[in-house]
Amino acid sequence: MTAGEDIAIRRKMLRYRAWHRGTLEMDRVLGPFADAHINALSEADLDRLESVMDQEDPALLKWVMGQEVPPADVDIEFLGRIVADHQARMSK
Repeated sequence: MTAGEDIAIRRKMLRYRAWHRGTLEMDRVLGPFADAHINALSEADLDRLESVMDQEDPALLKWVMGQEVPPADVDIEFLGRIVADHQARMSK
């Protein structure tokens, strides 16, 4: 398997994971983000996405909705990209 095939498989796995979170609310946030951006993300950004997706849904949803501030160990900048994408879709 080549490096290009490895990253393609990783993208498919992350996209699937984004749509199958366990909560419909987070599926609707992360799934469309993955659909729109996964193919353009670098390996470093895939790491960042995976790190955000490693968070538990209840906490992640509160951060996305602005109900709580994420802890310092969460990638706030990348989470902000996800939130901005979600808000842009919701305003259409």
